[in-house]
Amino acid sequence: MTSILDPTQARLHVVLVEPEIAGNTGAIGRTCVAVGASLWLVRPLGFQIDDRRRRRAGLDYWEHLAWCVVNHIDEVAEVLGWERLWLFSAKATRPYHEATFSPGDALVFGAESRGLPTDLLNQRADRALRIPIYAEARSLNLSNAVAIGAFEATRQIGFLGV
Repeated sequence: MTSILDPTQARLHVVLVEPEIAGNTGAIGRTCVAVGASLWLVRPLGFQIDDRRRRRAGLDYWEHLAWCVVNHIDEVAEVLGWERLWLFSAKATRPYHEATFSPGDALVFGAESRGLPTDLLNQRADRALRIPIYAEARSLNLSNAVAIGAFEATRQIGFLGV
């Protein structure tokens, strides 16, 4: 696990499984800073995360972000517990606003081009959530979806120091 700060201490966690686009990850990192969430990145990543590339993607505020990179979603579950993971997917049936979020929960999102693996969604169907949108839009940008979920979870668990 490559780690900056201690992501396990956050009140909220955002997990990106195999993110593909550095710009989306940068925007998501900024959202995490805004709500006090940590960011977990599950390999493989579609980009390199070295300092030069982070600066280029506008991630100069990452000094304020607790983040880490792991090899598999199971590593996140081992630290946080499967019962803390909420899976966001367009394939889910339960709307995200019907979930009750608690401090220490994690919001899990899949790759921009394919979402979360079907087997993971099938195994954890009771923890799968969707953001309702009109069918004509097909899907939301990943960073927008994370922002929607993160601000709803933060609204429910409370904003600290804001």
